[in-house]
Amino acid sequence: MTETINPPTGEDAGIEELTEVVGSRVRSVRSRRGLTRKNLAFHSDVSERYLAQLERGTANVSLSLLSRIANALGVRIGSLLPEQEETCIKYPPLGELIDTFTPEIQEKAFKLLRNAFSPGQGVYRGVALIGMRGSGKSTLGELLAKHFQVPFIRLQNVTSRLAGMDIGELISLTGQGNYRRLELQALQQTITDYRHVVLETGGSLISEAETFRMLREHFYTIWVRALPEDHMNRVIEQCDMRPMAGSQQAMDDLKLILDEREADYRLANFEIMTSGQTIEQSLEVLIQQCAPYLQGN
Repeated sequence: MTETINPPTGEDAGIEELTEVVGSRVRSVRSRRGLTRKNLAFHSDVSERYLAQLERGTANVSLSLLSRIANALGVRIGSLLPEQEETCIKYPPLGELIDTFTPEIQEKAFKLLRNAFSPGQGVYRGVALIGMRGSGKSTLGELLAKHFQVPFIRLQNVTSRLAGMDIGELISLTGQGNYRRLELQALQQTITDYRHVVLETGGSLISEAETFRMLREHFYTIWVRALPEDHMNRVIEQCDMRPMAGSQQAMDDLKLILDEREADYRLANFEIMTSGQTIEQSLEVLIQQCAPYLQGN
């Protein structure tokens, strides 16, 4: 006799949905931070197997384990749980209108509202380049700064100096939370120390809301983009990571990180695709776009 398995109902269905939401949020935060499951397992002292089950939505969610995972990710445990708050839009007609927009129209509407009402407009400290490693930020940033004769600053270098150790050692020894606090301090120091600058940020800075908000408030931000294959090939060339070449798992992880970060990257003032373009072509576009924020200083 064939056994019939009925779909979960009532309370069981609610628990299953909760588990899936929590798993999805853990995966999203981990990907936006640019962490592997192995790295997260090490810092949280939670097994990779459990993390894999959690992200698939099949684990028994333990608040104790979830607290350790949140701590290792440098976020509040509440950010991994479903949101119950009402919409933050206090003018109902606006919320109703936005709900009718497609994601593409919502993005355009956001940029129009930001340009019209953002208090930071006109007081930018320079240009900040955001995006994943291998997009061309460093090469283009140095050339852009040289063209306008302004300093080129890598935010990770400032963070490293504040910590007294390199970034890898900082994260390994003190965890994500301390790294993110120092990254924010590094940004604040850069804003204080430089009147105009070309700033290169780490790819995961966008995962920290306060830091990313401050960056957008004080800098004209540009998302430097590339196709996943170009990201991978450039990183391999820079770091001689030849074992990654042709690795489907590495490519899948990269695409997941890009997918999870895309909505945040799109908050930038401008975006440029470097794939299929020479360095000279991309630089010409950036010079024209950035002139109002770097020229004559």
